[in-house]
Parts: sequence; C-alpha cells; structure tokens
Amino acid sequence: MDALVSELFGSGSGHFSGSQGTASNHKPGNGNGVISKKASSKNKKAKARFSRNFKLSNNTPNLPPEAEEGNIEYKLKLINPTQNRFEHLATQMKWRLQEGRGEAVYQIGVEDNGMLVGLSEEDLRASLKTLHRLAEKVGADIAVLREQEVDYDSDVPRKIAEVLLRKVPDDQQFLDLRVAVLGNVDSGKSTLLGVLTQGELDNGRGRARLNLFRHLHEIQTGRTSSISFEILGFNSKGEIVNYSESRTAEEICESASKMITFIDLAGHHKYLKTTIFGLTSYCPDFAMLVVSANTGIAGTTREHLGLAMALKVPIFIVISKVDLCTRATVERTVRQLERVLKQPGCNKVPMVVSSTDDAVTAAQQFAQSPNITPIFTLSSVTGESLDLLKVFFNIIPPLSNSKEQEE
Repeated sequence: MDALVSELFGSGSGHFSGSQGTASNHKPGNGNGVISKKASSKNKKAKARFSRNFKLSNNTPNLPPEAEEGNIEYKLKLINPTQNRFEHLATQMKWRLQEGRGEAVYQIGVEDNGMLVGLSEEDLRASLKTLHRLAEKVGADIAVLREQEVDYDSDVPRKIAEVLLRKVPDDQQFLDLRVAVLGNVDSGKSTLLGVLTQGELDNGRGRARLNLFRHLHEIQTGRTSSISFEILGFNSKGEIVNYSESRTAEEICESASKMITFIDLAGHHKYLKTTIFGLTSYCPDFAMLVVSANTGIAGTTREHLGLAMALKVPIFIVISKVDLCTRATVERTVRQLERVLKQPGCNKVPMVVSSTDDAVTAAQQFAQSPNITPIFTLSSVTGESLDLLKVFFNIIPPLSNSKEQEE
C-alpha cells in the first residue's frame, strides 16, 4: 500500500491479499482453463471499484468522488453557515441518515471530488461544532471516529475528521442488525458470542458459551444443535451495552440505540438442515463465518460459505483461537482462506483487519461492496483483536433488501 495511505489511515489501512498489498490478479475460470468472460468482468469491476477507494495521486491522496446516494457525505468545511444554508444542510443530513437506515458518515475536510484537503485545527473545531448543531436539530447522536493529518502543501498542519451520526427511525426503538454465525463444529462460534455478549473472556474450556446453550446435551458435548439468539447493544456514543451492565434483554434494548442480533447456528453436518433453516427464515443482514486458526478450512466450513453466497448474504470471516497457534499457523490459515475466496465462484477481495483504522475502513467498504471480505484474527481467551470486531459492529450499517424497501 502506498506510504501516503499508511500515513493517512495508520500503519495498516487494511492488508489486502496479493504480493503488493492490492487486490489479487487471479483470474476466474471454468475449471478447464477457459476464462469466464462474465465472471472476469464482474470481478474486475469490483476490484476497480475497490481500488478507487484507496487511489492516490502523485501529490494529494484521494477518495472516490462523493456519491449522490448512500450514507457517506463529504464536507470541506462547515464554518458559520447562513440560516438558509443551515436548513439545507439539515435536510441533507436527514437524507443521508435515511439512506443509511439511521446511520451516516461525514468526512470533514474532503472536497466533493474526493480530494483530502484537510483543515486547520481551528477550522476543524468550528466545522465539528456546526455538525453538532446540525445533529441536534435532526435528533441524531454524533461520535468522532478518527482524526488524521493530511500530507498537504501547507505550513499549517491540516486534518480530516471522520464522524458517525446515528438516529433511530421514528418507527423503531433502535437500529437492528442481524448477523448469522456460521462455521464448522468446534470452531469457537458460541464461545465468541458468549464473550461478546457477556463481557467476560473465556477460560479456555468453554465457560463463556454455557449461557448460550438451551439443551442438556449441548452443555455436555459443547456443541450447538439448535438455533439460539444473543444480542449486543451499542449506545449513541458507540459504547457497548451487554449483560455485564444490564441484567435482562429488556434493559439492553432500553439503553441501546443500535442492536446486533446474533443468530447462532449449528456447525455439525448432521444439523445442516437446521442451519439452512436459520439462514433462510431470519433474513440476516450479514453472515459471520468463524474459522479455527489451528484447523483451518475443515468440515462444513466450505458448505457454510457456499450457502451464504448462494443466498447472497454478505459474509465476513473471523479466525478464532489464535492463542493456540503460532503466528506462522495463523498466517497459513489466512492464506488458505484467501485462496478459497479468490476462486471462481467466490471472486472476493480479502481484507485482513489488523488495526482500528482497518476496522473503520472495512465496515464502510463492506457495506458498499459485498465483494470485500474482511478477515479478523482474534482470541476469545486473551481478548486479542476483540476490540476491532466491536468497532466493526458499531460502524457497519444495517442493510435493507428490495422487498423491505417496497414494503
């Protein structure tokens, strides 16, 4: 990745598979050495769209031009707007929030064409103050995700700011996002959910998952055989609301402005029908595929990946149990997943998340393009990189399918 990207978004603005940190050059085929033109064209468009999001000119870094649709808005500055201008900006903010189903991201210090100009410290504070006034007018909550300096031709340090706005729709109590949890048996799905929702790390012997099991044989074997649900809330400031602070689900719902509903599905092959039922009947926004670092792609992992893709459910991957393996083993599992994701039929662009900036970028890109596949490497025992997954969940917006929009 270009040095300016690293400077702008931190030490790692997402590690993208490929020898130069870019999208893979792998070309899809039909298994007989013949390139599928349709698949190749689709893959090239996805990768070109992805590359534009991180393209840099010789002097000034650039983002893709602002889109009229979507929940991302660019603003160069917001300093002392007139009353008419203020009303126009408030209407525009309502539109962006509506496009994001209650969430919007504002990039301050960025021109409409995507050029990262940046602002002085004084102008940035004034712009953020105006943004707070706008958010207050439309009834939205605001949280600054990150501020970064821009390498621009100026003696005065210049910064850009990325701001998350959240407003619960009038007909809802909170924003709701459904995540189906897939993966092979013993990959650590239920344990991960227990750690996220209970707020306590696992002891290495499955203590965190006990509250999720519904049947005696599940407790005895440590394997899920039925569909269960767990919730994770975020308040307006992006702070987690879970059972560590609230005793009941009702209390979590009252305190949270955004709810993540996890649909914990079975990993064993003999419960595959139950897993398919969970994927098809609960209409998840996303699917989280959990892969054990020490076993890699095994058992029903490929089948679950294929099911999610067949049902057109955007999927991201969590590599668990990294505390049990050496770094070389974890990297081997990552490479194994990258090869599968880039195969014909998948045509995905893997993105390894290794920092908070990566998590923010991954959430935005994943919501815009389902061909982007974020990969997290974490441990439910040590808590390694667990915060990155929480940041991802906080920022990622709910998706709506065409049927819901028509209704």
